[in-house]
Amino acid sequence: MKRVYIETYGCQMNVADTEIMLSVLQREGFVPTETPDGAELLLVNTCAVRDNAEQRVIGRLGELQRCKPAGGVLGVVGCMAQRLGPILLERVPRVDIVAGPDAYRNLPALVAAASAGQRTSDTQFRTWEHYEDVPPVRETAASAFVTVQRGCDYKCTFCIVPYTRGPERSRKLEDVVREVAGLVEQGTSEVTLLGQTVNSYSDGEHDFADLLRAVGAVDGIRRLRFTSPYPTDFTGRVIEAMATVPAVCEHVHLPVQSGSNAVLRRMLRRYTREQYLEVVTQLRSTIPGITFSTDIIVGFPGETEEQFEETLSLVAQADFDDAYTFKYSVREGTPAVRIPNHIADEVAGDRLERLIAAVRNQARRKNMGRVGTIHEVLVERPARRGGLLLGRTRTNLLALVDLPPEAIGEYHQVQLTGTTGSTFTGTVTRPSLAVL
Repeated sequence: MKRVYIETYGCQMNVADTEIMLSVLQREGFVPTETPDGAELLLVNTCAVRDNAEQRVIGRLGELQRCKPAGGVLGVVGCMAQRLGPILLERVPRVDIVAGPDAYRNLPALVAAASAGQRTSDTQFRTWEHYEDVPPVRETAASAFVTVQRGCDYKCTFCIVPYTRGPERSRKLEDVVREVAGLVEQGTSEVTLLGQTVNSYSDGEHDFADLLRAVGAVDGIRRLRFTSPYPTDFTGRVIEAMATVPAVCEHVHLPVQSGSNAVLRRMLRRYTREQYLEVVTQLRSTIPGITFSTDIIVGFPGETEEQFEETLSLVAQADFDDAYTFKYSVREGTPAVRIPNHIADEVAGDRLERLIAAVRNQARRKNMGRVGTIHEVLVERPARRGGLLLGRTRTNLLALVDLPPEAIGEYHQVQLTGTTGSTFTGTVTRPSLAVL
């Protein structure tokens, strides 16, 4: 028996990729372990979107080196591995293998070479690779991620993803439906479809609207989510499918990045502030009760104070329910590196603090207004405090509920009784009460 420990950083796509790697390695006799101590194979599945994520990985590799047993193998996989390639072998001497997102099928050969003393890397793009014959190794759960698209063609000037995950390609609709049906047989009732610009999905015959309808029609799928969409890919067909497929949840994570048209142009985003807000308006008018979260970058090269104020005003106008906020991070190899007038870190930091305060105040105000309403909650996992469980509404609100551990995976009607500003407390009600 050989043990493998995988530590995963970054987005949901990396979580799904870890499940693929476990499947590949399981065929070679590896079994997963929860701790690095004593594992013959240690892998760090990495993110390259921001510099601080890479620095965390470098630090963590130093720690994992001490856990590697004699004859063991330490590897870096994922986006950071793709970006740096053999440079990682030079930078961290005890790293044995480096593998990009299209090289997971080759992991057994890389591990064998490393065990024989050959440090090596594989960062070749394989545009045909979807790992269709590699069923992900997942823990049995009510909710699961399903990758429907890999890579990205949009090439925003700040983003490293097109250079670490390659060109966009979509899985065949029937393959996605087959995977979802298999998940239902294992007890899954909620799936999240994953792609870099997921609503640009096209397998040559079907678009994202077709995919939503097909997956939503799988018997046993109660909830259907997707991330992350691109604003201008919300066609009329997609919005209609979202409104008419009962399983599609009333929440969209819709990255905006900036509220300034000038900054959006420098970012090479393919929409204006006005077009983005029109998409929000269309979704709100078609899907009652829909909630929105977003991604926002501050301190992008050339951003003036006035342009930052435009971002603050968009936050208010779009009336987001939540936002993930970041300072611009320089990524070597992206066009933004060559844009003049990089913003001083202290200026970007000040803007980030002001943006966070605006987002939190808005979320607190909106959530206070939801106290007393009743929602269907899927109980997901134990909470970090108080012996409570954490559940999620269709609109992506998080609620702490007092239920026994065996309630994980169940759906309950919950009345929201209080809020910290972001997370709610809730009381389980009688099943006959209506959902608001």
